[in-house]
This record gives sequence, C-alpha cells and structure tokens, in this order.
Amino acid sequence: MKKVIVFFSLIFLGVIISSFTKDKESLNKDIFLVKKIITVPTEEDSFSFTKSNIPFVGKSFNGFKEAMGFKESRGKYSTVNTLGYLGKYQFGKSTLERFNIYNTQLFLESPELQEEAFIALCSLNKWILMRDIQRNVGKKINGIEITESGILAAAHLAGAGNVKKYLRSGGQERFNDAYGSSVQHYLKQFSGYDTSFIEASKKPVL
Repeated sequence: MKKVIVFFSLIFLGVIISSFTKDKESLNKDIFLVKKIITVPTEEDSFSFTKSNIPFVGKSFNGFKEAMGFKESRGKYSTVNTLGYLGKYQFGKSTLERFNIYNTQLFLESPELQEEAFIALCSLNKWILMRDIQRNVGKKINGIEITESGILAAAHLAGAGNVKKYLRSGGQERFNDAYGSSVQHYLKQFSGYDTSFIEASKKPVL
C-alpha cells in the first residue's frame, strides 16, 4: 500500500513540475514578445532598416527623408531622370563628386550609400545656410512659415545659393527647376519636420 501511495505521489509531483515548467516557458515567451513590441528604433538605428521598407511617418527626421525621397523619385533607389539625376534623392553627378563618389552605377546599386549621401548633403547645406536659418526660422515669407526643414529641402532642390537669394530678398528672387518645382513650394511642403538630428558640417564624411 505504501508503495502505491509513493508511486502516485511521484506521478502527481511530476505533473506539477511539468506544468510549472511549461508555464515558465510560456511566461518567458510572453516577456520576449512584449520586449519586441515595445522596442522602438532610435533615429540613428533607423537607417539600418532602409532595405526593409519600414515606413517612418510624422514629423521626425525619418518622416522628412522619406517624404523627400518620395517626392524626388517615388522612393526608388535605381531611378535616373531625364536630366541624369540619380537615385532616391536625385543627386547630380557634381554633387556626388563633392563627396568623392565617382562610380554612379555603384551609387545606384547601394541604398546605404544613397542614404549616407543624403545625410551628408543636409549636413553641408545646414552649415552653408546656418545664418539664414537663424535669421529666418519663424518668419513668414510670401505667406509661408519658414522652418529649418523647409530650408534644407529647398536647398536640396535648388542649391544653398538659390535658397539664400530667396530668403535674403524676402521671397523676391525665385527659383524653379527644369520640371517646375520651386524653392517656395519646397519651403511649404517640407515645413515643420524635426531636422535637429542633422549636424552642420563644412566637410561631412560618408
């Protein structure tokens, strides 16, 4: 009789331990899933997600660069327009050479390089236009509130020099590219994004 009691006691104990182990494993899985859900990439981390086509929206810097990329090329890295401008952000060859990029085919095939070049150009334009940013952000010109992101977007379109002319003339000296896009339109369309992530640099390095 004692042997029977011991036998059933051992079975009962085994069931309890097994159940506890499964509950613990289940709990660990739940914790892992929660960690995955609440983990959000930082601005710096997000550049590694370029190939996965994860959309970043809103007024963050990611929202800014994705909106710019969509405007320039519908976000397509391999695009070359009729004027020879290249990639997602439509770089001219002379601009790329400024960053020591001479192999345009390699550039078209490298999303990472295109993203780095975009950051570098924003950094350079921010350095060139620093005084104009300080003097004009918060003002209205031709009914458009001037923001840093709008200035950087306009500089990407027209070059920093043409943006200076527009701002310093109070909006009198205007610029349109070959397709009709204007400094004024970019100042408005790309207004209000957070571009504080960009550090002004005279010689940005890729």
